[in-house]
Amino acid sequence: MFAKLPSLVERAGNGAPQGDRPAGSITAFYTVLTEGDDQQDPIADSARAILDGHIVLSRSLAESGHYPAIDIEASISRVMSAIVPDGQFRHVHLFKRMMSRYQRNRDLIAVGAYTAGNDPEIDQAIERHPWLESYLQQGIDVRVDYATAVAALAGVLGETHES
Repeated sequence: MFAKLPSLVERAGNGAPQGDRPAGSITAFYTVLTEGDDQQDPIADSARAILDGHIVLSRSLAESGHYPAIDIEASISRVMSAIVPDGQFRHVHLFKRMMSRYQRNRDLIAVGAYTAGNDPEIDQAIERHPWLESYLQQGIDVRVDYATAVAALAGVLGETHES
Protein backbone atom coordinates (compact mmCIF):
# COMPACT_ATOMS: atom_id res chain seq x y z
CA MET A 1 0.00 0.00 0.00
CA PHE A 2 2.74 2.48 0.93
CA ALA A 3 4.45 2.04 -2.44
CA LYS A 4 1.19 2.52 -4.37
CA LEU A 5 0.06 5.68 -2.56
CA PRO A 6 2.35 8.14 -4.41
CA SER A 7 1.44 6.70 -7.79
CA LEU A 8 -2.29 6.90 -6.99
CA VAL A 9 -1.94 10.55 -6.00
CA GLU A 10 0.16 11.39 -9.07
CA ARG A 11 -2.40 9.66 -11.26
CA ALA A 12 -4.98 12.36 -10.46
CA GLY A 13 -2.27 14.63 -11.75
CA ASN A 14 -1.81 18.28 -12.25
CA GLY A 15 -1.48 18.17 -16.00
CA ALA A 16 -1.49 20.83 -18.67
CA PRO A 17 -4.45 23.22 -19.01
CA GLN A 18 -7.48 21.64 -20.68
CA GLY A 19 -10.30 23.86 -21.86
CA ASP A 20 -11.35 26.09 -18.98
CA ARG A 21 -9.44 24.01 -16.38
CA PRO A 22 -6.10 25.71 -15.68
CA ALA A 23 -3.02 23.79 -14.65
CA GLY A 24 -2.72 23.86 -10.87
CA SER A 25 -6.38 23.32 -10.13
CA ILE A 26 -7.61 20.91 -7.47
CA THR A 27 -7.64 17.53 -9.17
CA ALA A 28 -8.80 15.23 -6.38
CA PHE A 29 -10.01 14.95 -2.81
CA TYR A 30 -8.90 11.87 -0.93
CA THR A 31 -10.50 10.58 2.25
CA VAL A 32 -8.36 8.76 4.79
CA LEU A 33 -10.23 7.24 7.70
CA THR A 34 -8.30 6.41 10.84
CA GLU A 35 -9.32 4.20 13.69
CA GLY A 36 -10.10 6.21 16.81
CA ASP A 37 -8.96 9.51 15.22
CA ASP A 38 -5.36 8.28 15.34
CA GLN A 39 -3.35 10.99 13.57
CA GLN A 40 -0.25 8.80 13.78
CA ASP A 41 -1.84 6.03 11.73
CA PRO A 42 0.80 4.94 9.14
CA ILE A 43 -1.54 5.38 6.14
CA ALA A 44 -2.74 8.82 7.30
CA ASP A 45 0.84 9.83 8.01
CA SER A 46 1.95 8.73 4.54
CA ALA A 47 -0.95 10.57 2.90
CA ARG A 48 -0.11 13.78 4.77
CA ALA A 49 3.50 13.49 3.63
CA ILE A 50 2.66 13.45 -0.08
CA LEU A 51 -0.49 15.59 -0.38
CA ASP A 52 -0.46 19.37 -0.81
CA GLY A 53 -2.73 19.82 2.16
CA HIS A 54 -5.16 18.12 4.46
CA ILE A 55 -8.37 18.92 6.30
CA VAL A 56 -8.71 17.07 9.59
CA LEU A 57 -12.20 16.45 10.92
CA SER A 58 -12.59 16.16 14.67
CA ARG A 59 -14.98 13.85 16.43
CA SER A 60 -14.84 15.96 19.60
CA LEU A 61 -15.81 19.10 17.67
CA ALA A 62 -18.72 17.26 16.04
CA GLU A 63 -19.84 15.89 19.39
CA SER A 64 -19.91 19.42 20.79
CA GLY A 65 -22.15 20.61 17.93
CA HIS A 66 -19.39 22.50 16.12
CA TYR A 67 -20.02 22.19 12.36
CA PRO A 68 -18.21 21.83 10.12
CA ALA A 69 -16.05 19.84 12.51
CA ILE A 70 -12.73 20.95 11.00
CA ASP A 71 -9.75 20.92 13.35
CA ILE A 72 -8.03 24.12 12.26
CA GLU A 73 -4.83 23.42 14.19
CA ALA A 74 -4.34 19.98 12.61
CA SER A 75 -5.32 21.04 9.07
CA ILE A 76 -2.76 22.55 6.73
CA SER A 77 -2.15 23.69 3.16
CA ARG A 78 1.33 23.61 1.71
CA VAL A 79 0.30 25.79 -1.24
CA MET A 80 -1.66 28.54 0.51
CA SER A 81 1.22 30.99 0.57
CA ALA A 82 1.50 30.68 -3.21
CA ILE A 83 -2.20 31.17 -4.00
CA VAL A 84 -3.58 33.79 -1.59
CA PRO A 85 -2.60 37.45 -1.22
CA ASP A 86 -0.04 38.27 1.50
CA GLY A 87 -2.60 40.12 3.65
CA GLN A 88 -4.97 37.16 3.67
CA PHE A 89 -2.12 34.74 4.41
CA ARG A 90 -1.11 36.95 7.35
CA HIS A 91 -4.73 36.90 8.61
CA VAL A 92 -4.91 33.09 8.39
CA HIS A 93 -1.59 32.76 10.22
CA LEU A 94 -2.74 35.16 12.97
CA PHE A 95 -6.07 33.33 13.28
CA LYS A 96 -4.38 29.94 13.66
CA ARG A 97 -1.85 31.37 16.13
CA MET A 98 -4.64 32.82 18.32
CA MET A 99 -6.64 29.57 18.21
CA SER A 100 -3.54 27.58 19.12
CA ARG A 101 -2.58 29.93 21.94
CA TYR A 102 -6.10 29.66 23.39
CA GLN A 103 -6.22 25.85 23.07
CA ARG A 104 -2.80 25.37 24.71
CA ASN A 105 -3.94 27.46 27.69
CA ARG A 106 -7.58 26.33 27.77
CA ASP A 107 -7.30 24.46 31.07
CA LEU A 108 -5.61 27.39 32.86
CA ILE A 109 -8.25 29.77 31.49
CA ALA A 110 -11.14 27.45 32.43
CA VAL A 111 -10.09 27.07 36.07
CA GLY A 112 -9.21 30.75 36.45
CA ALA A 113 -5.48 30.07 36.89
CA TYR A 114 -4.51 32.46 34.11
CA THR A 115 -4.18 36.09 35.20
CA ALA A 116 -4.95 38.70 32.57
CA GLY A 117 -1.93 40.80 31.65
CA ASN A 118 0.63 38.00 31.99
CA ASP A 119 0.80 37.39 28.23
CA PRO A 120 -0.61 39.86 25.68
CA GLU A 121 -1.07 37.10 23.07
CA ILE A 122 -3.14 34.97 25.46
CA ASP A 123 -5.14 38.05 26.46
CA GLN A 124 -5.89 38.74 22.79
CA ALA A 125 -6.81 35.08 22.18
CA ILE A 126 -9.19 35.10 25.17
CA GLU A 127 -10.80 38.35 24.03
CA ARG A 128 -11.27 37.17 20.43
CA HIS A 129 -12.11 33.51 21.15
CA PRO A 130 -15.91 33.79 20.88
CA TRP A 131 -15.57 35.43 17.45
CA LEU A 132 -12.91 32.94 16.34
CA GLU A 133 -15.17 30.03 17.26
CA SER A 134 -18.16 31.67 15.60
CA TYR A 135 -16.18 32.22 12.39
CA LEU A 136 -15.38 28.50 12.21
CA GLN A 137 -19.02 27.41 12.46
CA GLN A 138 -21.60 27.45 9.72
CA GLY A 139 -25.16 26.19 9.43
CA ILE A 140 -25.87 23.55 6.84
CA ASP A 141 -28.09 25.92 4.85
CA VAL A 142 -25.71 28.89 5.01
CA ARG A 143 -23.71 29.82 1.91
CA VAL A 144 -20.77 32.24 2.14
CA ASP A 145 -18.88 33.42 -0.91
CA TYR A 146 -15.10 33.76 -0.91
CA ALA A 147 -14.97 37.58 -0.70
CA THR A 148 -17.39 37.62 2.25
CA ALA A 149 -15.36 34.94 4.09
CA VAL A 150 -12.11 36.87 3.55
CA ALA A 151 -13.67 40.13 4.81
CA ALA A 152 -15.24 38.35 7.79
CA LEU A 153 -11.87 36.84 8.74
CA ALA A 154 -10.29 40.29 8.77
CA GLY A 155 -13.21 41.57 10.88
CA VAL A 156 -12.85 38.76 13.42
CA LEU A 157 -9.22 39.74 13.82
CA GLY A 158 -10.17 43.39 14.30
CA GLU A 159 -8.51 44.41 11.05
CA THR A 160 -9.64 45.48 7.61
CA HIS A 161 -9.46 43.35 4.51
CA GLU A 162 -6.48 44.02 2.25
CA SER A 163 -6.17 42.43 -1.17
